[in-house]
Amino acid sequence: MALEKRLAMATGKVKWFNATKGFGFIMPDDGGKDVFVHITAVQAAGLRGLNEDQAVSYDIAMERGKAAATNLKAL
Repeated sequence: MALEKRLAMATGKVKWFNATKGFGFIMPDDGGKDVFVHITAVQAAGLRGLNEDQAVSYDIAMERGKAAATNLKAL
């Protein structure tokens, strides 16, 4: 049974990301609710971290009942 369910592809800008804490948030370009991003999604994209206001594309998936960014790509 999969732990995540893919919902949609989106773009946005990093609101903030703290590599020490291992998470941050992305502001969607469509103006919706900020999206949680975990360090594992950043590392899976081959990135070391995210910078404030960095443009990214991502999938939105449900992980443990909450929306989270996956499949990140720096734009």
